[in-house]
Amino acid sequence: MTSKLFQKDFLMVVVGQIISLFGNNVLRYALPLYLLNKTQSAALYGMVMAVSFLPMLLLSPVGGILADRVNKRNVMVCLDFFTAFLMLFYVISVNSLPLVPLLIAVLMILYGVQGAYQPTVQSSLPLLVPPDKLMAGNAVINMVNSLAGVIGPVLGGIIFGFFGIKPILYLSIVCFFLSAVMEIFIHIPFEKRNFEGSVLSLVTSDLKESWQFIRQDRPEIGQVCLLLATINLIFSALVIVGLPIVVTSHLGFDQATGNRLYGYAEGALAAGGLLGGLLSGVIGHRLKVSQGSTLLFFCTATLLPMGLALRLPIGSVPAYFLIVCFCFIMMAISTLLSVEMITYVQKITPSNLTGKVMALLLCLVMSGNPIGQAVYGVLFQYFSTQVAYIYFGAFTVCLGLCIVSRIVFRQMNDNIIKS
Repeated sequence: MTSKLFQKDFLMVVVGQIISLFGNNVLRYALPLYLLNKTQSAALYGMVMAVSFLPMLLLSPVGGILADRVNKRNVMVCLDFFTAFLMLFYVISVNSLPLVPLLIAVLMILYGVQGAYQPTVQSSLPLLVPPDKLMAGNAVINMVNSLAGVIGPVLGGIIFGFFGIKPILYLSIVCFFLSAVMEIFIHIPFEKRNFEGSVLSLVTSDLKESWQFIRQDRPEIGQVCLLLATINLIFSALVIVGLPIVVTSHLGFDQATGNRLYGYAEGALAAGGLLGGLLSGVIGHRLKVSQGSTLLFFCTATLLPMGLALRLPIGSVPAYFLIVCFCFIMMAISTLLSVEMITYVQKITPSNLTGKVMALLLCLVMSGNPIGQAVYGVLFQYFSTQVAYIYFGAFTVCLGLCIVSRIVFRQMNDNIIKS
């Protein structure tokens, strides 16, 4: 296999990711914000986000099984075409169906599609890039995710602030359709695997095989998954639910301005991810797994100034810029940690298990998010005058988890040395 990273098929996967994820990010920014604007209920917003997140958890393992059993290109093409038709249905039916149930259904499907889509992309990388370029390939994919995350919410914020939701819906349909058409021409090596029995028995067997790998063969992976799931419960859910509520409701901006500023804040989060992806490609090979606890600590530390920005009498604009600045830093650090963990798992996982294991790990790591989102929605609703203390509490809990993480990451590093 040639040592070039940007071969034709990998480049087409990257471009397809940019287009598809741009459409997905615009929708995942605009639809929940549209609901928040209409209802002005933090509790309902948190609950809807929590319920919408569940299909991603449930379909991630299914996506992994598909990625290992079915042609990966076909999975990408079908999911993008399906999403285009889903949004076309939403445009047609939005004026005739109740808003909240329709939005919940559409968001659930969008998150479910994303849960099935990402394991397919991640498991295709070892087949498209040379082994010595795998870290760089993962960094590129993360940078693409972040780039789409920058452009999507920022452009979505401008469009939504000035023109409303409809242009965003039409734009997303075009993005998904173009991505699907382009992905038809990608070639990903595929070897058909025969199986006997029902689909349910296949799913059960594959999940059992993946669980055995992370629980018995490589137990350190299961330990770090449990740790990261707990971090997501406390940390990530706070960012997902807290940022739109704080920017649009607690900083004193009018609704249109708040919507645009939230789009810019989401763009800053994604820009931080883009920087983290760049750093992964440049310095990722120098990092040791044992340094994961240090990265986690610096990520946790960003919660403290965010809380102070909401507590100190510094004005709405300085508070906004302070929160956005530390969101940017937090996302850069967390992306660096994420790329390191993904590369570690890809290197130690047999190729016939990569998709299933990556999907199961994603499911386990993100399993705390729905609970956290629902809880934070209630907290922001009933402690609306003291939101700073929500950040201080999350900082304190995550600080304790950082101490525990030192043991887990050190054990992972010892296993690398032994092997």
